[in-house]
Amino acid sequence: MVPASLPRASGLRLLSYCNQTYNCGIGLRSPLFVTSNFYSAAKPNRQQKNNNIPSISLTISSFIPKEKSQVASKPIKTFCTSSNVTTDPSTPATASSSDDNVVDMMKIKDMANTLDIRVGKILKAWRHEEADSLYVEEVDIGEPEPRIICSGLVKYIPLDDLQDKNVVVFANLKPRNMRGVKSAGMLMAASDASHENVELLEPPVGSVPGDRIWFGTEEEKEKLPEAASPNQIAKKKIWEQVQPHLATTGTCVATLGGTHLMVTSAGSVVSKSLINANIA
Repeated sequence: MVPASLPRASGLRLLSYCNQTYNCGIGLRSPLFVTSNFYSAAKPNRQQKNNNIPSISLTISSFIPKEKSQVASKPIKTFCTSSNVTTDPSTPATASSSDDNVVDMMKIKDMANTLDIRVGKILKAWRHEEADSLYVEEVDIGEPEPRIICSGLVKYIPLDDLQDKNVVVFANLKPRNMRGVKSAGMLMAASDASHENVELLEPPVGSVPGDRIWFGTEEEKEKLPEAASPNQIAKKKIWEQVQPHLATTGTCVATLGGTHLMVTSAGSVVSKSLINANIA
């Protein structure tokens, strides 16, 4: 109760209890205790100096029920794609990695099919006069004039094995000067992890120089995009993004990502004997 002797001039109207509701939604009922050093029934001297006015101190002791001592946080949404997956609310939900891989591989496939990869035939090959590790090949890829291509295959393939050989040519590369010889393309090959064994990829029997090679199925041939220009290949780093996904299968078939076959209208491109090998 408020003491009857409390001065009216103070302007205070104190209640024995206060009810407060906070934004968190928890109602608090707090006893209000009033202590005063002035309880005299006599009225205060109106001429008293301000520093002698009795002071009133207020103390609020809050009682919060134990079960309401913590404010409930917003519910955490979790997603589960399998009945045997246990979700942890402390771990943010992420998209399925398999979905990401599918999306990425479709993008990689689209890029791969802008590479101008063709069936070629080596008309003549010889050792580079200025580089011990290089061969120089004259290759027919269905154009009016054969292409000159340099390949670092001296360590891996005998020169005689290159003569009149059908090969796979990556044709829309920027020409490069290789020890005085301008190379306009690349022969594609498979190699094992140690890079000790290297084999040129072989187009299927029945394909002819100039036949386009793509990744996918026979039905997708009519939907292939136009080959990118050498400048686009370099600027967008298309080869650098595609190459890590090229490999042979356990049956020596060349693929993109292990699922999209490397094909011509005559069939699949293969390595002679290297399984699960990188392609470059």
